[in-house]
Amino acid sequence: MSIKLKDNCKYAILVPTSMGVRITPVNGQPVHSSDTFIMQATSAETNVATISSMLGLPAKVLTTFVKDSPVAKFIKSNLKSRNIDYEGPDVEQGGPWGYRHQFNIADSGFATRGPRVHNDRAGEVGRTLNVKDFDLDRIFGADGVQIVHLSGLIGALSPETSEFCLEIARAAKKFGTRISFDLNHRATFWKGREKELRDAFTEIASVADILVGNEEDFQLCLGIEGPEAGGQGLEAKIESFKGMIARVKETFPNASAFATTLREVVHVNHHKWGAIMLEEDNWHVVNPRDIHVLDRIGGGDGFVGGLLYGVLRNWEPEKWIQFGWATGAMATTFLTDYAQPADEDMVWSVWAGNARVKR
Repeated sequence: MSIKLKDNCKYAILVPTSMGVRITPVNGQPVHSSDTFIMQATSAETNVATISSMLGLPAKVLTTFVKDSPVAKFIKSNLKSRNIDYEGPDVEQGGPWGYRHQFNIADSGFATRGPRVHNDRAGEVGRTLNVKDFDLDRIFGADGVQIVHLSGLIGALSPETSEFCLEIARAAKKFGTRISFDLNHRATFWKGREKELRDAFTEIASVADILVGNEEDFQLCLGIEGPEAGGQGLEAKIESFKGMIARVKETFPNASAFATTLREVVHVNHHKWGAIMLEEDNWHVVNPRDIHVLDRIGGGDGFVGGLLYGVLRNWEPEKWIQFGWATGAMATTFLTDYAQPADEDMVWSVWAGNARVKR
């Protein structure tokens, strides 16, 4: 076991996030031709935490809400249903042109018609996340947290959220909480703030225990050279990704684990799904396997959530990536952005390829 966790903590996992809602047409139809939609509460970071919370580990969200908003009430109720505690201020809306929770408007796609996602984040209340609204000494010291999961999506939302994530990383380090950091680069968030965000992300990565990202994330967030070009086939691709991850480790030696997912889209409902993890000096690889996809959004978050659950359960590292692969694959079988495993056996059945009826 390469990641030693703090004992006697109130929370196994904590995530700072900006909560919003996703509205999705039914039956895989496009947004522009639909008149019936499903609404769900969502955020990438709670997608991660939900794996642990649904499997019985205590989880908490730090966020902000719009005061007296029915959408905020909907989100709070949903978090409770996922066994996730929450803390954060209720911000005055400030009139009809003031704050609101973000909207993610997306269809799932079908067969040869790819999904389309439209993010409507104007007036997003999560951009007001401020360290002054939270007692980090109490949260990390008195209460205690085993793992805090930080996402580049929150780190890049606004100058306030960047500072918020930095202060959380500093407090976690001070109190012995392990830090997971999924880089999650978004070009539109970074525009005009490249140096500021590069500095912030580099500081967080330098104290992180687990680093997650794809080739673009490592290149654009941290300036790490990407996978080498050339070579055909799966084996060559995996070796090139190993080279990139080795360069990340050389630059950020504090981390004990580095991970990335591998995805090949055959068509919307048929993907090849794999993963690579470097734990200390040990490589763990899941070669891409065929999975059937109902809705792809949240698969990467599901992978991280399963990997962190394995760490929290003190499993051998080989099981971290296996469980993460399976919870990522499971997430794509749900209409929600997050997997909701009934128990560990359901996840291990996905890993084993056992889809038989359980009676």
